[in-house]
Amino acid sequence: MSKIKDAQRILKDLGLPQEQQNEISALTLLALCNIGPKDSWSKAKRVSLTVSKGIMAFASEKYKRKYAPNTRETFRRQVLHQFVQAKIADYNPDNPRLPTNSPKAHYAISEASLRVIREWGSKKWPSLCRDFKAQKGYLLEIYRGKRKTTLIPVDLEGERFNMSPGKHNEVQIAVIKEFAPRFAPAAKILYFGDTANKSMYFNKKLIGELKLGLSEHDKLPDIILYDTERNRLFLIEVVTSHGPMSAKRVIELKKLFSKCSAGLIFVTAFPNFRTFRQHIKNIAWETEVWISEIPDHLIHYNGDKFLGPN
Repeated sequence: MSKIKDAQRILKDLGLPQEQQNEISALTLLALCNIGPKDSWSKAKRVSLTVSKGIMAFASEKYKRKYAPNTRETFRRQVLHQFVQAKIADYNPDNPRLPTNSPKAHYAISEASLRVIREWGSKKWPSLCRDFKAQKGYLLEIYRGKRKTTLIPVDLEGERFNMSPGKHNEVQIAVIKEFAPRFAPAAKILYFGDTANKSMYFNKKLIGELKLGLSEHDKLPDIILYDTERNRLFLIEVVTSHGPMSAKRVIELKKLFSKCSAGLIFVTAFPNFRTFRQHIKNIAWETEVWISEIPDHLIHYNGDKFLGPN
């Protein structure tokens, strides 16, 4: 196994997230441990290195991996910051008082992780890894824990779900809590996506009863509501950056829902007027616009129907 592969496995065993198990991360670990292609891990040693003239130069000289100068920020922001958080590396150990943007900023492998890394491949490795993670923390779990504390709870058809944070999901929740009670009070949720989980809620039973022939792999709108009293299907796209109910999207959805006997209502939900104005020219006629900052009103795009099915 190559030293780069070794380093990737070491990072995985030490509890680094997958994003910090790539080749750049492996080369960074090798540089901080001063391990060349033919060196033994037992000979790893602590050396202080800057990013460009230290770590990147080591990768180029020892492993023939050359990176452009602007890659420096990738090493710093996507590898070294996480190494420091995981207690694998120390920041400015030779001079902790250096200012943040100092050209002399440097990194070194931590003493604690060095003792473990020197035992890579030995019988001691598994137990030393467990001890290290128990004492210093398991960065992958720490990140997951932080993410969990920022999740947004939402109730969908009596079930509690946790959504990833962000403006898009905030508007989606507003559609359920503000739009639906006002404009579709008898509606049931058929589908509800999430920016991190595209099919957070998929009502297979009701979708089957309506004979829609949909699957979770179809290119569905962000939210689908079914008005049981009026036999209407609300197809709702939430827009915070792109993707309103354009003419192209309406045609796609009409084809996708061609087997549906319910009337189709196309809605674009925006967080505010500013975002709405950015997409005005792309919104299809005979569709509805709802803006969450003014939840009591709809904007109808022309035609003789108001909230009427197509």
